[in-house]
Amino acid sequence: MPPNKTAERLAADVTSSDSAFRRFLHGLPGVDPVGLEARAASLGTRSIKTTAKAYAIDLAISMIDLTTLEGSDTPGKVRSLCAKGINPDPLDRTTPRVAAICVYPDMAGVAAGALKGSGIKVASVATGFPAGRVSREVKIADTRDALAAGADEIDMVIDRGAFLAGRFLDVYEEIRAVKEAAGSARLKVIFETGELSTYDNIRRASWIGMLAGADFIKTSTGKVAVNATPANTLLMLEAVRDFREQTGVQVGVKPAGGIRTSKDAIKFLVLVNETAGEDWLSNHWFRFGASSLLNDLLMQRQKLSTGRYSGPDYVTVD
Repeated sequence: MPPNKTAERLAADVTSSDSAFRRFLHGLPGVDPVGLEARAASLGTRSIKTTAKAYAIDLAISMIDLTTLEGSDTPGKVRSLCAKGINPDPLDRTTPRVAAICVYPDMAGVAAGALKGSGIKVASVATGFPAGRVSREVKIADTRDALAAGADEIDMVIDRGAFLAGRFLDVYEEIRAVKEAAGSARLKVIFETGELSTYDNIRRASWIGMLAGADFIKTSTGKVAVNATPANTLLMLEAVRDFREQTGVQVGVKPAGGIRTSKDAIKFLVLVNETAGEDWLSNHWFRFGASSLLNDLLMQRQKLSTGRYSGPDYVTVD
């Protein structure tokens, strides 16, 4: 897809110098923390009826980036996870497939082989995940290795140290460099919101990522104490909505880490619908980064269809 001229022009204007970029980012509307958290909490109380709940559960399953990011990962574990992503419930073939399998770069080839012909994407974390404390050259090489192995999507981490030191243009340029290396692969930019300290910083990081060409903005690595929350995801949904209104470019959102139950997932889908709108209610524009969420969705799905709750032994342990 050719670059959007409005977005490219805005990026060129605001990043023309470090001072210009700083003025733009600090000129974004300030976030009212109390109001943001109250809005997120109020949306979380919405009642979802049975038919809508069944639809929401299937939608959530189709949005999962089923993830294993452990030092103990083996080819067998990755192939098992891929099999589960393709056929989440062996007793009910109407169950949707997940959106992607997310692995480390050295496992991207294993996942690509296991998923061939399934339509499920291979997402690979790269750029020195989860800390990102490597050089730009290493980050680009990491990205290229993942792509060469068969990754369709790259989940990169920003340099939080550079961001918190106020080196916003460095963060922007690094995302641009990784985006260029990623080519046609979709790029998800991880902010690690739990380390950014303030909601204002999360808003600034969101705009840096979008201006730099991110296809998705992502809350977290899942490796720190505070990961995806309704409030920080609501803020990022507001950012992608505002960015599309200003530039015409749609950017996806991926909350990751700590979303474990169907109830949690449905709350996040309500946030999407009420904040960004229906255009984001597909796995092309919204994902859940999760390892355990799928099991609860499957159990709740079975209960809706049979009236019985089977418990955790009904699903595989990943």
